[in-house]
Amino acid sequence: MHAQVGDWLVVKSSSTGRRGRRGVITDVRSGDGSPPYIVRWLDGDGEAMVYPGSDAVIVAADG
Repeated sequence: MHAQVGDWLVVKSSSTGRRGRRGVITDVRSGDGSPPYIVRWLDGDGEAMVYPGSDAVIVAADG
């Protein structure tokens, strides 16, 4: 998994009745675009350092 600042992190819900999460990547801590990422969550839960799991996908900011 590789990302850059401005890309979106989308985490799918792992249980019925729960919503997934979306956030914008505000910082990439590695030089090659691999995790961890600093993500600002859209649900108002602030920012967090994230090591995405298999339930997450990166959506490029440009498309």
